[in-house]
Amino acid sequence: MPLHDDFEQNMETFKSDGFVLIKNVVAQSDLEPYRRALLKAIEAQDSRWGDNEYYVDKGMVHNPMVNDPLFLDFLGNDIVHAYLEAALDKHCILYAFTTSSMPPLQSNFSNRVHVDCPRVIDNYITNVGFLVALNDFTPENGATYFLPKSAQRLDVPTEEEFFANAKRPLPKAGDAIMFNARTWHCGGQNKTENYRHALTMNVCRSYMKQRFDYPRMLGNSLLETRDERTLKFLGYRTRTPVNLEEYYVPPAQRLYLPGQG
Repeated sequence: MPLHDDFEQNMETFKSDGFVLIKNVVAQSDLEPYRRALLKAIEAQDSRWGDNEYYVDKGMVHNPMVNDPLFLDFLGNDIVHAYLEAALDKHCILYAFTTSSMPPLQSNFSNRVHVDCPRVIDNYITNVGFLVALNDFTPENGATYFLPKSAQRLDVPTEEEFFANAKRPLPKAGDAIMFNARTWHCGGQNKTENYRHALTMNVCRSYMKQRFDYPRMLGNSLLETRDERTLKFLGYRTRTPVNLEEYYVPPAQRLYLPGQG
């Protein structure tokens, strides 16, 4: 997909408000395959972890690319990378890849006023959230609330203040919301009888530790099947050696490439 004509304006909105709605990020023809694959992944995760007392992620699948290679394909999306690299830098990596599905007549763990990053650094973003709607977001099916210009705020807004001032962007299926992970936000309540699905990523600087060890999780076979940008994004180029045999190698064979620190 080509970059949007409103790319620069979108980036200005993101920098000003802490979030922005981006149109037409995923092709319409890809949406139904994603939705079908996601329902299978939700069923598998809930079945595996549903009895665990620490499992609070019903309807939110961690690492969906393990369940279906369709989600690995998503990580190569040109528009997604253009926005993430503009918000962070060209070396940014995936901190976490989850999904956010609101089950019928329910909510999920996002239904609280929160941020997705614990640290605040003046005029410096360490983490960016990127949410892609697989269904139209509406007030009735749990669309997310965002509090504008709140990324530097340390105290938790009261619910009264938050909901009095929050904005609720309504992406259509295939649109996305990019947000500073320090922006205070809250998932809604699905009052409909249908699932509302989204893909969500938290993306960080290359020197930061990922939530999961994706290279170890996905294996070295990806080195032969995925493009260099996807490998970099998954953290394959920001690993550390485990012994001197991995350390004393030519630069091209190093696990942590120069310039990505």
